[in-house]
Amino acid sequence: MTVAAAPAQTHRLASLALRRFAWALLVYFIVVILWGGLVRATGSGAGCGDHWPLCNGTVIQHSARIDTTIEFTHRITSGLSLFGVVALLAWTFARTARGHLARGAAISAVAFTVIEAALGAFLVKLGLTAQSRSPLRAPYLALHLTNTLLLLAALTLTAHLLSRRTGYLRGTIRFKASFGAITSIIVVLIVGVTGSLAALGDTLYPESSLGAALAQDFAATSGWLVRWRWTHPTVAFVASIFLIWLLVRAAQRTKHWDNRGLSALVLILLAVQYALGILDVAFLAPVWLQIAHLLGADLLWVALVVLTARLTLEPVEQRS
Repeated sequence: MTVAAAPAQTHRLASLALRRFAWALLVYFIVVILWGGLVRATGSGAGCGDHWPLCNGTVIQHSARIDTTIEFTHRITSGLSLFGVVALLAWTFARTARGHLARGAAISAVAFTVIEAALGAFLVKLGLTAQSRSPLRAPYLALHLTNTLLLLAALTLTAHLLSRRTGYLRGTIRFKASFGAITSIIVVLIVGVTGSLAALGDTLYPESSLGAALAQDFAATSGWLVRWRWTHPTVAFVASIFLIWLLVRAAQRTKHWDNRGLSALVLILLAVQYALGILDVAFLAPVWLQIAHLLGADLLWVALVVLTARLTLEPVEQRS
């Protein structure tokens, strides 16, 4: 009697410790991103002067101002994140089989982390911080946030693929090029970029009342950064159409995934984001509300990346 060999993908599943580390590192990166948002919202980007990686030319800060403390803390936590993502890469290669899809995602995470550090350094060296109104700041910020979201996506995919018990090796998945899923990711990415520009406008051109802020949005004398703030809610509305379509399609149990819970989570996070956006406008974007809005955006992005991975990277049956 011949015993069928076990499918190759049952070998060398990622350990519980590695999976937990990957998800914990993702949470840590979100905290670092939120602190970066605090740096921008409080105008603390110039707290260390134009020195990088040193802060005001030194390592140890004595009697530091609050803006220096905020900026220097962000640099320290960002530096530690690089060690964390390198450790994740090394651990993933050491404890997974050749062809594991998490390896490629981990490599991407390291690459995006290095790019993130370089973008942060140039941000400081070019003086595009604090209250700088340089025409380079907005496009540079858009590039910076795009890389940040791609970094989060790479970390999320690494953790998700390490957590899979099927469909995690090359040759064990079928790529379903879902137009709606991919489009939703791209549109949400654009929402994030326009949101960062709107937040920058709120920081550089604050107003004392809602009426004055709305008048400023449509005043011919206002800078383009202010007059384009309307693009964020507009793009967000368009994105919600794609997301709702995606959720309707995803909210069904398949052979490998039950996406109903995750779809409900994405829908809840989407509703929370709309509520936070309205409050952001009504209360003239206080710092705490900007950070809450950024946290909601990051959580929505992570949930959407996992849902998209489930829909587009479908496990296939392995012959025994």
